Amino acid sequence: MASGFFAILDDIAALMDDVAVTAKIATRKTAGILGDDLAVNAEKATGFLSSRELPVLWAITKGSFINKLIIVPVALLLNSFFPVIITYILVLGGFYLAYEGVEKIVEYFFHRSAVPNTAAKVIVQNDAENEKVKIKSAVTTDFILSVEIVIIALETVLDKSLTLQILTVSVVALLATVGVYGIVALIVRMDDAGQNLIKRSGDKGFFGSLGNLLVKSLPVIIRILSIGGTIALILVAGGIFVHNVTYIHDLYPNVPSIIKEFVVGLIAGLVALGIITLVKRIISSFKK
Repeated sequence: MASGFFAILDDIAALMDDVAVTAKIATRKTAGILGDDLAVNAEKATGFLSSRELPVLWAITKGSFINKLIIVPVALLLNSFFPVIITYILVLGGFYLAYEGVEKIVEYFFHRSAVPNTAAKVIVQNDAENEKVKIKSAVTTDFILSVEIVIIALETVLDKSLTLQILTVSVVALLATVGVYGIVALIVRMDDAGQNLIKRSGDKGFFGSLGNLLVKSLPVIIRILSIGGTIALILVAGGIFVHNVTYIHDLYPNVPSIIKEFVVGLIAGLVALGIITLVKRIISSFKK
């Protein structure tokens, strides 16, 4: 009886060792997308009133957890019974990400309004309706990126047992959410930490200087993340097309992958933007 119990513990320990190894490999392969996920979601989680930042971030984080709870079992089931559809789902998600990225570029260059004079933190959203819109957009983008993360993690353990597949993908999905949004939380509260250091040090000495640096750095970091998040959307979208569409993958093989992915993502975004704009105009004309 006792020997059987210890044998079970030994099997569990061996399984956990295998999960640790496969999760490490999968995390390494998804590192690029995790970086893009961080840039995109950090940009989407900023621009709110200071008192609303953490509640908004928590709402996005809960949405991310729900996304993973949906995506992980669905991805495992589709991989077992209908694997070909996964590629089509990724491509559709690629069009959505490309559209979001290109829409931001077009908005910046052609529909930008005068930038208001603000304090250390750029206040873009300050009412409940806009807050809900931005949370919805962030959760939707997280869903697409999560699909890509889960699929790549799953691909690293396709030759393993179903139990190991489930555990590995679940661990990677959990780490992706906790890691990304934990870092985002640190970023959005950086100025508050700076203000606290300034207050405690009387704006003197090393801690006073560090506090001022944190406060002054936040708008710059937000700006960098905004630009980085837009580029990340286009690169992730382009990467989806390049890695999942054979014709695009084989096209211009000598071109550096990052350039190829950006160009493909940009073209896909322009196509998606054109189609969506046309559909909106047709719907608008019918309403009139």
